[in-house]
Amino acid sequence: MFYKGAQLKEVFEKAKRERFGIIASNVVFDFAIRPLLQGYEAYKSDGLLQLSSGAVKYAAGKSKDMEIGAQLISTIVKTLSQQFKNSGVGLHIDHATPNYFDFVVLCIEKNLVSSVMIDASKEDFDENIRISSEVVKVAHKHGVLVEGEIGYIKGAEDEIISDTELYTKPEEALEYVKKTGVDLFAASVGTNHGVTKGHKVHLKLDLIKEIDNLLISNKVETGIVLHGASGLTMNQQQEAIKNGVVKINKDTRYQMEIASAVQSYWEKEKDAIAKPEGISDDSYIPDKSRFDPRKWITKGEDAIQNAVEGLIQISGSAGKSILLR
Repeated sequence: MFYKGAQLKEVFEKAKRERFGIIASNVVFDFAIRPLLQGYEAYKSDGLLQLSSGAVKYAAGKSKDMEIGAQLISTIVKTLSQQFKNSGVGLHIDHATPNYFDFVVLCIEKNLVSSVMIDASKEDFDENIRISSEVVKVAHKHGVLVEGEIGYIKGAEDEIISDTELYTKPEEALEYVKKTGVDLFAASVGTNHGVTKGHKVHLKLDLIKEIDNLLISNKVETGIVLHGASGLTMNQQQEAIKNGVVKINKDTRYQMEIASAVQSYWEKEKDAIAKPEGISDDSYIPDKSRFDPRKWITKGEDAIQNAVEGLIQISGSAGKSILLR
């Protein structure tokens, strides 16, 4: 089932109340969307799929028409999710910087997404608040949730690149949430975008708890988001959830899983399309039963589904879909 903003808000409220996490998965291709939806359904967990500026440009082809790309991904998600009755998903715009403000508004007004992230964290604090507030004003008018961020997350994800990290200050988090009215707050607590090893990450789990406690005590309790979480250990993720995180973003993990699965397939089956040494051109015949894309793409799909199912178990969201009343 596809969730609009109101249903997605209920998902995050339940996650915060019961202290489990929702796995938010970045997508570009239909062969990533399918296994993710199947994984959420298999474990009766709600989820969130995410599109980025780079993803929608890629989806549109050489035109890089962002509206076309967003419409395509939104349509695929809405269509495929219809078949699942024990889980629901929303669609989210991830890391939309201020230069994509018009694109964000377009997606909101055309009912393409359930939630959006405005990432004005590179602006000065007051400007970040102003821009985020403008997005909230438009989004809430259409029942769409908004995620905002202060601080920098080191590393590269799609078009977002930062060589430095800047930890979120709790008092600024409080002021930001109060003044903007965002529904979700992304805190910079030491995670990295891209390929990382959790045991090498200086993750400030106590900072998550400090921010969460401050928001609650000031009656502006908000779900906290953990970006750059692909390399974190199970314990790191579970502790973050206990401390207030309700949304855990995953992107790099799926890219690695599909690349590894497809590479393994072709290491074993390369003679299906590449003539082995010692065989003449006349005697070699490519094997369509093995080079058919459905044969090797499904290996990647299976790997993605296995990955998200494992993440669902780590986050504690299995069997907790709001549809299971």
